[in-house]
Amino acid sequence: MTRVLTGQVVAFGATSQDLTHEAKGALVFGDDGSILWRGPQSLLPQAFNASPRDDFGSKLLMAGFIDIHIHFPQYRMLAAPAKDLLEWLQRYTFPEEARYGDIDYATVAAEAFLKRLFSNGTTSAMAFCSSHKTCAEVLFAAAAKHNVALITGKTMMDRGAIAAVEDNAEQSAADTLALHNAFHNKGRLRHAVSPRFALTSTERQLQLAGEVLRQCHGALMQTHLSESHAEIERVKYLFPNERDYTAVYERFGLVTDHSIFAHGIHLSPSEVSRISAAGASVAHCPTSNNFLGSGLMSMARNRPVMIGLATDIGGGTSYSMLQTMGETYKVQMLNGLKLSGAELFHMATLGNARILKMSEHIGSLDVGKFADVIVLDPEATQVLASRHELSNSIEDVLFALALLGDDRAVAATYVAGSRVH
Repeated sequence: MTRVLTGQVVAFGATSQDLTHEAKGALVFGDDGSILWRGPQSLLPQAFNASPRDDFGSKLLMAGFIDIHIHFPQYRMLAAPAKDLLEWLQRYTFPEEARYGDIDYATVAAEAFLKRLFSNGTTSAMAFCSSHKTCAEVLFAAAAKHNVALITGKTMMDRGAIAAVEDNAEQSAADTLALHNAFHNKGRLRHAVSPRFALTSTERQLQLAGEVLRQCHGALMQTHLSESHAEIERVKYLFPNERDYTAVYERFGLVTDHSIFAHGIHLSPSEVSRISAAGASVAHCPTSNNFLGSGLMSMARNRPVMIGLATDIGGGTSYSMLQTMGETYKVQMLNGLKLSGAELFHMATLGNARILKMSEHIGSLDVGKFADVIVLDPEATQVLASRHELSNSIEDVLFALALLGDDRAVAATYVAGSRVH
């Protein structure tokens, strides 16, 4: 059924400077889950006057957040302490991911995972699963049920973990190809070839991952790169003939314009240049990097690589893309770069949609795109309300939400026009 939403409409165009703000705006959703109309309430076409209406007063209507790097099987693992990334993986992550070979356990977890995304205003995501094919099948099914634009795939890892989560290189490649054929471009679902990282894949598995990626037309590739110094040293030991960490992935055809590398904290100038030339992207995960002590990724140093924002649950400490924006701002300030509120919101929406090759369908409030919309309350808490009294522009409002907001600021979430939170 056609539905009208009213409130302050905040919509981005091609850049963060291209921002439209209607203090008394309206959005119209069609029964196909798309945006039919956007503009000031005073110009709402008469054809929609009788449609059901959700009036949000002075709250902000915006495109839903997009999380480009998150781990579904780690959804309950936040704040698991360890001395560094590698200890954290062995002590907590691999035992937790072992549970996802149980289809019943994974099914319950998938619903809880999506519910947490929705309550934080995240309407689309690219997620890692466990190494079990059933884990990816379950998450795809849950996303299809809620009509979510979701990208995932089974994790490929045949060494360096525990037996319960290590797979076989050949079988892993076959399972990955089967998942692509079964789910890619089915409705709003997309597939990603997903080798965890160089430490947990043999050369044979990385070779097969590259071969499968070339067979999986339109698939993305997600993995991790240059997250911690100890990880980088281990890569040097395992791949002594490669010039650097990025070269490992290059050798196997995994650095392409469909590749998203999580972290990229300690990249050399040569690696930055080659990643940029390939059209690949980096997912900045500041709450995870800070929690695990991995380092402070510099956007300025990594440019012109395309950089998106991500929570990296469960290394990350919040599902909230608002809190992720706040940590991004602080980390970049420490690196000498000052970001505006508009820049942070643009990265978390249309910027991330572009990285995922889905900007034709999501990431903004353009007519014809899916109605993935969130409602943000700039006065959701006492602290926000007091700060809001000082705001003189929409930039002031966005900046305050990015630095002070969390899930409490999310008043409602719509996925393809249906209210899910």
